[in-house]
Amino acid sequence: MGGDVLDAGRAVAAVFKAACPDCRGRFELAAGALRLAIGASDRTTFYSFTCPDCGAAVRKPAGERIIELLTGGGVRTLRLHSSV
Repeated sequence: MGGDVLDAGRAVAAVFKAACPDCRGRFELAAGALRLAIGASDRTTFYSFTCPDCGAAVRKPAGERIIELLTGGGVRTLRLHSSV
């Protein structure tokens, strides 16, 4: 996954590299094409997108570094609350 690109000190729209596990396509996605869900565990913390090549709904785990990159790049984030 990529991150923000700076151009002469100003932020340019973030573009992230991604791949589809179904069709094995590789592409770049704008922040608006990704969604990040942060849950109480590793299983409930993930990012998702729709593959622009085959249309598959893709969901991948998001560790701390991915969370930093995505939130810093303006990806819409949903914080999931546990039901205790």
